[in-house]
Amino acid sequence: MSSIGSPTGAAPADTGSAAATARGHLFNAGSLGRYRDVLARGVDRVARRVGETDRPFTGVTPDELAPLIGAIDLDRPLGDTDAALDELHDVWLRDAVYFHHPRYLAHLNCPVVIPALLGEAVLSAVNSSLDTWDQSAGATLMERRLIEWTAGRIGLGATADGVFTSGGTQSNLQAMLLAREEAYRTVVGGGATGRPDRPEVLSRLRILTSAAGHFSVQKAAKLLGLAADAVLTVPTDATRRMRTDELARTIDSCHRDGQVVMAVVATAGTTDFGTVDPLPEIADICAAAGVWLHVDAAYGCGLLVSPTRRHLLDGIERAASVTVDYHKSFFQPVSSSALLVRDGRVLRHATWHADYLNPVRAVEQGIPNQVDKSIQTTRRFDACKLWLTLRIMGPDAIGTLFDQVVDLAAQAWRRLDADPRFEVAAPSQLSTVVFRYRPSGLAPDLVDEANLHARDALAASGAALVAGTKVDGAHHLKLTLLNPETTVDDVAHVLDLIADHAAWYARTAAAAELSCPV
Repeated sequence: MSSIGSPTGAAPADTGSAAATARGHLFNAGSLGRYRDVLARGVDRVARRVGETDRPFTGVTPDELAPLIGAIDLDRPLGDTDAALDELHDVWLRDAVYFHHPRYLAHLNCPVVIPALLGEAVLSAVNSSLDTWDQSAGATLMERRLIEWTAGRIGLGATADGVFTSGGTQSNLQAMLLAREEAYRTVVGGGATGRPDRPEVLSRLRILTSAAGHFSVQKAAKLLGLAADAVLTVPTDATRRMRTDELARTIDSCHRDGQVVMAVVATAGTTDFGTVDPLPEIADICAAAGVWLHVDAAYGCGLLVSPTRRHLLDGIERAASVTVDYHKSFFQPVSSSALLVRDGRVLRHATWHADYLNPVRAVEQGIPNQVDKSIQTTRRFDACKLWLTLRIMGPDAIGTLFDQVVDLAAQAWRRLDADPRFEVAAPSQLSTVVFRYRPSGLAPDLVDEANLHARDALAASGAALVAGTKVDGAHHLKLTLLNPETTVDDVAHVLDLIADHAAWYARTAAAAELSCPV
């Protein structure tokens, strides 16, 4: 007869011993020695790997890593910290993309400052949840203070408020949620005969954004249940900034067609071109039309602390809402973003009271619950990283670092503009440079393929990483410069590598065409 709880008839395991072993891994007052030892081992591995890294990437492919990771039996623990770290090195650390390397020039990923890494270690260990006061205590007030500080830097005024988010996409989504609800409230309360159906109103809502704006605006419209054609893109000028004459024309057209412009999204730092839309003129148009102005400053928020370029954000103080990504231009680890609003009362559109979490009586008692402002519930204390960065380094130091990468981008653009091997797009106001390999004599049908090959070959070598994009339908390459340790010589070296790879492809393709029988 089988023993109870043991289908195979085997003797039950010593669950008491297993439980004791498992409890030994919990972080508490009884495991402080283990905590210090284990984390020190992890920090040592990372430091060792960063010290050994001589290129931003190894060039590893998914086909190479997938079998290695797929073969790991997650039901069989290694039972040893060093063995687990050895394995982690093989499946990730060895081949990770290292943003700290000066020849990582691809996406909007910044190297991070040490005070923020200290904050990451502290906040992870304490593990506060920023939804309610009884899960966070002082962390709630610290986040609120940082929101107040950021709103002050923007110039949003005394009624401003906001909340930390996971990133620019979430910040933009919440901004569009607030704008949608405010637009709906205006339509319903606008004196129309009868009360319009909500679906009917939502079908008429429109969002206007630059043709160079971020895709998260379209994604937000879809998630918010707006019409498939709800997002209208406004053309840009030769510098890739929103054309205000076209914006005014589009708003007028929407009104004539019975549509409701629920928001205009201006961009302060487009992802590809680093351009800042003409914010004062856009703010004038939105004010005259009574339209919600959202400024996506996920990238350009570093200008808030710039000693020399703060003026590029003039007009942002007139926005109804603003997105900032500290993990782009404040040199913070992912994730660290925030949504700021001019009128804190609009955050009520994200509020939902639950008896177990944030009952109405908590509001009546004046208990500060951040979940009342957020579309998330459980939320990390990411504000801790920025708090320690400001308290150790200060905002001027962050702004100086951001200025350095903007200066470098200007130098890189001038170098590319003077190089006959390349063609450059509009100059950036921030730290991106869009260009392509196009020397005289290169057959037009080879331009796109040569540039695509050069990017792939460069990544496969691991010597450097650059991004790719399309400009007016043509493939281009992009340098995203967010590392103050990157030099003009680093940029020049990467450009030579790109030119070599592209030229090789062009020669090979031309030779193949000549040898191909007609």
